[in-house]
Amino acid sequence: MKSHKPLILVTNDDGITAPGIAALIEVMKTLGDVVIVAPDKAQSGMGHAITINSTLRINKIKIYDVKDEYSCTGTPVDCIKFAVNKIMHRKPDLCVSGINHGTNMSINVIYSGTMSAAVEGAIEGIPSIGFSLSDNSIDADFTASKKIVKIISEQVLKNSLPEGVCLNVNIPKLKSELIKGIKICRQAKANWIEKFDERLDPSGNPYYWLTGKFENYDVNENDTDIWALENGFVSVVPTHFDMTAHKAITEITKWKFAL
Repeated sequence: MKSHKPLILVTNDDGITAPGIAALIEVMKTLGDVVIVAPDKAQSGMGHAITINSTLRINKIKIYDVKDEYSCTGTPVDCIKFAVNKIMHRKPDLCVSGINHGTNMSINVIYSGTMSAAVEGAIEGIPSIGFSLSDNSIDADFTASKKIVKIISEQVLKNSLPEGVCLNVNIPKLKSELIKGIKICRQAKANWIEKFDERLDPSGNPYYWLTGKFENYDVNENDTDIWALENGFVSVVPTHFDMTAHKAITEITKWKFAL
């Protein structure tokens, strides 16, 4: 009698040929049967965008020698939706997204295609994890990351996750022996102080580059994802898609609304 192997869905936002997803797939192949549905090109910063005003195309490919693999012309969230509704014959036991080139800590989780794919997995009732490495380089070293990915993924497969919750995992750019541990923490209060760099094209028409400075408002707090990364820990933030400000309900209920 064959043993049941976990069914694992893999995606990312850097594109299906990115080194980060190759490292993630390498680990997942040791844990179960892998199905890949990932963007055919980089989709960083897409957040929870979905494709509604143009067609989606899915191409069956063969790069990573897994159960099934497809490239998708859409966003990371499109990839999850398509995988669940059209490709997979049962709900996956695990959905993993990444490994992203660059962090998705603090407010960046809102903009991240990597994390939006994990959130979409949670919406579908799948235990889901988004993995990011604090290294934007295309030739980033994922050796330590693969060890962390396996440890956390095995725990999620063993214990599952609370309903509607996924994990936002950020890994510091350190050798494995220098990583101090895995810290469960909260999302730091931080934001981008943004500006638009205005330039002129050859015709004299203005165009803009979005630039900015990242500012952490929790600099003295040691329970945040930023603190964890800056101090040599892997940060794990339980994240959910319920955006209700529950603490504000009682206060706003006191307001006098006259119709």
